[in-house]
Amino acid sequence: MKTIRLREGKERSLQRQHPWVFQGSVEKGRADAGETVRVESHSGEFLAWAAFSPDSTIRLRAWSFDEAERIDADFFRRRLAVAVAMRSRLGLRSNGVRLVHGEADGLPGLIVDRYEDILSVQFLATGVERWKAVIADALLAATGCTRLYERSDSSVRQLEGLDPVKGWLRGEGSTTVTLHEHDIRLTVDVEAGHKTGYYLDQRENRALFARLVRQLGCKSVLNCYSYTGGFSVSALAGGATEVVSVDSSGPALARASAHVELNGFNPAHHTTLDADVNATLRQMLKEGRQFDAIVLDPPKFAPTAAHADRASRAYKDINRLGLKLLKPGGLLLTFSCSGGIGADLFHKIVAGAGLDAGVDAYILQRLEASSDHPTTVNFPEGEYLKGLVLLKR
Repeated sequence: MKTIRLREGKERSLQRQHPWVFQGSVEKGRADAGETVRVESHSGEFLAWAAFSPDSTIRLRAWSFDEAERIDADFFRRRLAVAVAMRSRLGLRSNGVRLVHGEADGLPGLIVDRYEDILSVQFLATGVERWKAVIADALLAATGCTRLYERSDSSVRQLEGLDPVKGWLRGEGSTTVTLHEHDIRLTVDVEAGHKTGYYLDQRENRALFARLVRQLGCKSVLNCYSYTGGFSVSALAGGATEVVSVDSSGPALARASAHVELNGFNPAHHTTLDADVNATLRQMLKEGRQFDAIVLDPPKFAPTAAHADRASRAYKDINRLGLKLLKPGGLLLTFSCSGGIGADLFHKIVAGAGLDAGVDAYILQRLEASSDHPTTVNFPEGEYLKGLVLLKR
């Protein structure tokens, strides 16, 4: 077993059971990509068993802080069984569930989503890449599924020195399934869809939106960065009669329209715009249009804190425009999925947007990812999705 020794004073994060060690904290020691290593403090004290990543700024990702534990096939079977069992206790109203959420489940770099009978998996770090075959077999055993599709095509793999990979890892067949989520249905293609196929992290927020649209009597709704129309269908389920979906992907908008019909809603109540969101908001403002409810769910503007300044300006601009386009008493759901933008900073950005727009708003609720995308107390970086429910005064 190879040993990695940390610089003096750099052991504190592992002592707090935070799973990451950055390259600047390593004093000496090397290993192969994904190899399990013993991590010691400068004085030689055991700190963790971790996966070594020679190309990543996150040089070590901890598997375990127990010196007696062995990182072998049984270790992965146990961790996966615990993660799957936890989800079964949540009472989720969907056949689409996140079963493994990386560091939160003690499996750094591993994302596993279940869509009906298909497991869609991302191996995003060298450690889980090294154990891929073992993990795949253990997942099928833990879930009873027979098909596993690999979606390791995220750009994050490049930071680990890994090439993108996509395709069937176990089983074969159609990659399209029908997702049942609360009271709506959506089709998902695990091969071509975003992330592992869809945004399961917004499941409860979509259901909340439907309830609020109904409760507040919202009839006109603007859904920005709509993708395949999850929030649009939710708005129609809540009683909206004019829903506009805006996205820059024609195929995604076509699927959004198909989802409207799949759920039995009147297609005349739904309009799509294949356009840039920012330009669309500005044009609508010039035209004097207003809406009872708006959803702003943009892509990741700030993947890291280094991008925070530029992303803050982008978030502020769309929120300023959105607040102006709302009718008095209108509802705004606004989100950031950027890891480089914390919840406090996001609140300040939206507050600044309100000041620039000359608008104040009540905060009805703060939002986060669905419960099957957990954040742990020792790894707050896992809290990537944050949102606000605002009611314009």
